[in-house]
Amino acid sequence: MRNRERYKFYAFKLAGICIAIFVLQVLFEGFSELFVLNQSAWIQVWRFVSAVFLHGGIGHLVYNMFALLLFGGILEKVIGGKKFLIVFFVSGIAANLISVNFYSSSLGASGAIFGIIGALVILKPGMTVWAFHLPMPMFLAGVIWAIGDIMGIFMPSNVANIAHLAGMAAGMVFGIMFRGKDREIGRKPGEIVINERSMRMWEDVHMR
Repeated sequence: MRNRERYKFYAFKLAGICIAIFVLQVLFEGFSELFVLNQSAWIQVWRFVSAVFLHGGIGHLVYNMFALLLFGGILEKVIGGKKFLIVFFVSGIAANLISVNFYSSSLGASGAIFGIIGALVILKPGMTVWAFHLPMPMFLAGVIWAIGDIMGIFMPSNVANIAHLAGMAAGMVFGIMFRGKDREIGRKPGEIVINERSMRMWEDVHMR
């Protein structure tokens, strides 16, 4: 009951903001260039935040929102709305602070989402999720996703693997902090029923 009372549907609200901003990206030429993460961010510091809410296309948006609603909704139920927002924003900003040193430009909520995943790896390591066509513990899925991103660094693509890893690391730090304060977190493994096809599509986008 305690977690339910704290649940504010922030993952859904953030997804709504991302969708609204994507509409602006489509309607107004040059809108994305004002807010994307690039070297101008060291002067125009809002880009470290604004880039989290931009997306490169409808597919990029859909897959990120799928992960945000799925994992974000779970994390918010576990730690409450305020802590969830802290994980989302700090992980997203941390990922961008690292990413800007390696990529000429980047955008998307992936770093923040991987922060959410990192927090769940620590807080709910035994939670069963579908990944790679198999049900597995959240901890193992997180390890495999991290390995995929590490491999992706050496096989360049359009995926900002370094941002994913930075976001996940930030999320894990928060997971350790929150788990230490609330000993009830993580006691019950739980099971999450996820559409396997949707999960695989998300993996194909973020781990290719």
